[in-house]
Amino acid sequence: MNNTLDFSPEQFEQLLNKTSDLVINQLSDLEEKKAYHYHPQKEVESWFDEPLPKEGMNPEEVIDLFKELVMDTATNNVGPYMYAYVMAGGSQMSLLAEKLTATINQNVGKWHLGPAASEIEKRVVQWAGELTTFGKDCGGVMVSGGSAANLAGLTVARNIFFEKENIREKGLFGMKPFTVYASTEVHGCVDKSLMELGIGTNQLRKIVVNEDFTINIDALNAAIEEDKAADFTPFCVVGTAGTVNTGAIDDLTALASIAKEHDMWFHIDGAYGGLPACLKSIQKEYKGIELADSLALDFHKWMYQTFEAGCLLVNDFSILQRTYFKQASYLDTTLEEQGRTNFNEHYFQLTRNAKAIKVWMSLKTYGMKKLKAMIQKDIDLAHYLGEQIEKTDDFELKSTSHLAVTSFRYTNGLTDEKTIDELNRKLIPALEKDGRVFITGTTLHNQFVIRACLINHRMHEGTVDYLLKVIREVATNLNS
Repeated sequence: MNNTLDFSPEQFEQLLNKTSDLVINQLSDLEEKKAYHYHPQKEVESWFDEPLPKEGMNPEEVIDLFKELVMDTATNNVGPYMYAYVMAGGSQMSLLAEKLTATINQNVGKWHLGPAASEIEKRVVQWAGELTTFGKDCGGVMVSGGSAANLAGLTVARNIFFEKENIREKGLFGMKPFTVYASTEVHGCVDKSLMELGIGTNQLRKIVVNEDFTINIDALNAAIEEDKAADFTPFCVVGTAGTVNTGAIDDLTALASIAKEHDMWFHIDGAYGGLPACLKSIQKEYKGIELADSLALDFHKWMYQTFEAGCLLVNDFSILQRTYFKQASYLDTTLEEQGRTNFNEHYFQLTRNAKAIKVWMSLKTYGMKKLKAMIQKDIDLAHYLGEQIEKTDDFELKSTSHLAVTSFRYTNGLTDEKTIDELNRKLIPALEKDGRVFITGTTLHNQFVIRACLINHRMHEGTVDYLLKVIREVATNLNS
């Protein structure tokens, strides 16, 4: 009897070949495949309603079961008809890198547990600082995604801003409330972060936005002055470099100036839109990004990585250690070669997989010239969608931006606001059941709209035209 969990070399090779065949099949003929496979929740739940297995199955049968229940029913965000949320679809090199990275199974918590992976992470962070113009000499750490990057950024902000008050040991006890400022379009993870950090959402001032959905600077200044007069401590301004709702980019230079004037921390949420700062065509929109204290990014968006691949950048790497370091005898480094970067001393996690490897391999494979072309193509496609909508008499364009989000409504020539709203609210679940495209809605200026996010290197003008065609057909069936 085999006294390990390993298969025989021959069987393992067969299983690898079988899974490789599944990968090839999944990524083949993507334009012929649905974006969503509708099954009622109770049905999906029933597939996995089983007792804990006591005896094992043939691994080939388990893989077949995975194909049937998971792969064949998976929401197809790798395909060109995914317009919901911010789903970039990944790339083949990122997929291959995940497979190889899982094989070596590195824990990038301590340098000697993953020497090459640790150095690669340092390099990827520097590249991220360079291509976003945040600064090539910055420091940072890879995290799960944009939400984690924003939580980490605000954790650093709190611990460093209140370092003199010894906040790491004392906590918030006895401190007067301190306030955070962001636009009404800020991502919900900022609210969640303030809950987790003990700051509380009552101290989050959501500032009204302008017509283009950027934060209103005058309203921000007024809110800060009002809080100072009420004996609050204005602590942090959160700018957004690409809101999820519309792709709006706040005036980062103005926000940096306000933060400096009031001695506040300046954090930028660039999880959705930070990486396109590498494009010369829109780089001017990001002026001021280099003035931030911290910046949240997401490589599994514009760098087309498989999930997960978030990143936090800070302008001074040492502040990560000042935020997170905790001495522990089992993590002692006094006997080790000095100069090593142990990421557990610079972030909350001790156990961390090697997220930077796939980013490094992808950048080495594709190069920034090609990746920039893909980013620009996606942005151009969002503008193309807006142009096509404006040519019709049955759609209404509601927002566009420098990035790849376009929002609109299907009107079918109707003029009554209530009827248009009801029609579009019915369209979203109907499109999900149809499954040919996957798209969701949002609210802009108190109107429900359909929101299309175009971040996928596999999209082209034909797939955009297909989106409008499917919406028309599903809407027609709704009315029939």
